Amino acid sequence: MLLTRAPSPSLRPFVRSMWAADPTVGLPACGAFVREHVLPTGDMHLVFRLSGPPLRLFADGADSLGHTVGHAIVGGARSAYYARDVSVATRSVGVQLRPGAARALFGVPADELAERHTPLDALWGIQASEALERLYSAVSPRAQLALLEDLLNERLKRQPRAMHPAVAQALLRLGSGATVSDLVNASGYSHRRFIALFKDAAGLPPKRLERVLRFQRVMAAAPGSGALPWVDLALQSGYSDQPHFNRDFLEITGMTPQAYRRASPLAPNHVRV
Repeated sequence: MLLTRAPSPSLRPFVRSMWAADPTVGLPACGAFVREHVLPTGDMHLVFRLSGPPLRLFADGADSLGHTVGHAIVGGARSAYYARDVSVATRSVGVQLRPGAARALFGVPADELAERHTPLDALWGIQASEALERLYSAVSPRAQLALLEDLLNERLKRQPRAMHPAVAQALLRLGSGATVSDLVNASGYSHRRFIALFKDAAGLPPKRLERVLRFQRVMAAAPGSGALPWVDLALQSGYSDQPHFNRDFLEITGMTPQAYRRASPLAPNHVRV
């Protein structure tokens, strides 16, 4: 079972969505699949694994051992996929975080967490393990989500922090055809200062984040067997031509568009390989 819902109004400036997964209630077994490519969305994630082994990541296709991160993890904003072990289904609960959440919830700039996974105890100290224990004791996915919401609201009370208005305006304009120079000029800051403010909130610089968001516009078209050809989806989403799209797709997903469709992922951003 996968349960998803929107956060409460107090969390909505920082949390895009909340979810809880319980593999004992209808999730298919992983079977022969060992690894999964998780594709970037431009957002950060906070995840608590409530059963099974700690999160194990692989550096590349040649990495047969991988490395473990922990049971409570912050996944920073990424510009390309990461590969994780999915050989054991796990109960988990987590949130997808908006730009600006890193300062508010973890007390650090988002670019310090970008392109990697960070054990939550490195940010919350002993309170990370306390939160994990409380969530572990929750009796159902709904109870886990309610408790996680309470935990995040407690964090916000300690160090509330609104996003810089120049960054908020720039994020609204990403994908509208505005260039980085346009965003800088509208901010009133120097190029260097604006990029620093943007990365502090979003984790990635604006050009790299726009690349991920453009890719996600293609993925939002749900490219299954009956979808439009890739090139049509790409042109509709802002790519200049098919070679441009193919190059970005390979770098972002670690596979070609044809290999992606052959994999037939159940969820667009989770591809078992």
